[in-house]
Amino acid sequence: MSAGPREGDASAETRSVLALGSNLGDRAEQIATAIAEIADTDGIRLTAASKLVESTAVKLTGTDDQAPRYLNAVVSIATTLDADALLHAINAIEADHGRTRDERWGDRTLDIDIITFGDVGSDDARLTLPHPRAAERAFVLAPWLEIEPDAVLPGLGRIDALLAALPPTDAVAVWPADSGWTTR
Repeated sequence: MSAGPREGDASAETRSVLALGSNLGDRAEQIATAIAEIADTDGIRLTAASKLVESTAVKLTGTDDQAPRYLNAVVSIATTLDADALLHAINAIEADHGRTRDERWGDRTLDIDIITFGDVGSDDARLTLPHPRAAERAFVLAPWLEIEPDAVLPGLGRIDALLAALPPTDAVAVWPADSGWTTR
C-alpha cells in the first residue's frame, strides 16, 4: 500500500470518504454517535455528513428482505492519519458500538468502511482501496452524491453515473425528515 501522510502531520491532510451502516439497535443513534466520534478523533476533520438513507440488507447470498433494514450515511473527512491508522481508528469505534465479526456480511450494530483514501490504491489482506463494492451499492453512492455531487470513485468514474447505472431494485429511501436526524 502506498503511504499517506504521517500521523500528526497537519500540513498534509488526505481527503477520505467513509460509509456507515447499522441494522441492529437504535440505528440512527449508532450512526450519529459514530459520526461524532469520528469527528472527535485526533487527526480527523469532518468536512461533510449526508442524511440517512434506508436500504435492504445485503448478505453473501444477495439482498435479504427478512433481515433488519439498514440505515446508512456517508461522511467526507480530511485526515493526517495514514490509511492503516484510519482503519484502526474506525475499527475501534465499531468495537465500542458492539460490532462483532462473527458472520461475513452479517447484521451489525455499526459498520464503517473506508470508501476512498485520497487516490491511494491498495489490495492487501486488511484494506482494499477504493472499496471494492462501492460502485455497486446505492446505499453508498446516493448519500455520497448528496454531499459531493461531482465526486469520482477512483478508477471507476463519476458517482452520479455509477448510481444511475444501478438497477431500480437497488434504490434507497431517505430516512424520514422528522426523525430528528441532522447533518452536522
